[in-house]
Amino acid sequence: MSQTKGGQTINLTTARYSRSERYVVSWRLMKRITLALILGLSATIARGDEYAIIDDIFRSPDPLAQRDEYGLLHQGKGVNATDFAPRYKWRWCYYFKASEQLIVQPAYVGSLQTALRRLGYYCGPINGVFTPEVSDAIARLQKNYSIRVTGTLTDPVRRALHMP
Repeated sequence: MSQTKGGQTINLTTARYSRSERYVVSWRLMKRITLALILGLSATIARGDEYAIIDDIFRSPDPLAQRDEYGLLHQGKGVNATDFAPRYKWRWCYYFKASEQLIVQPAYVGSLQTALRRLGYYCGPINGVFTPEVSDAIARLQKNYSIRVTGTLTDPVRRALHMP
């Protein structure tokens, strides 16, 4: 559908909007797309229990809580002295710490002792002190998991115990 005006052919479908009006139309379209994305992402966040990363952001469990390959384990009623030791608020903070920095933190060592006890490698007290008994328990774990036996806290040991 076109019309001739003064020797010039004008397409009525494109002449419907001026250049500035076309910009407004595309801006309205962009606003609608942005709104749809926001609503879609908020629906994803609302179902946050299915995603481990979002799950850790929106609820605040103990960052050193015991875990296995399926997620958080049930917390018992028993409380250790290391449960009151200072700790980082988020679990991911521990991923950037070296093993030498972690073995001097009572909260982390207490969680390490609890994880080793849960798997049957450690029978001593859970006091947050990295003792030779803890080192022996780590060495037994390393031997059973076919990890190079050093008796020290290494990244493979941390992965085997599901610790940060």
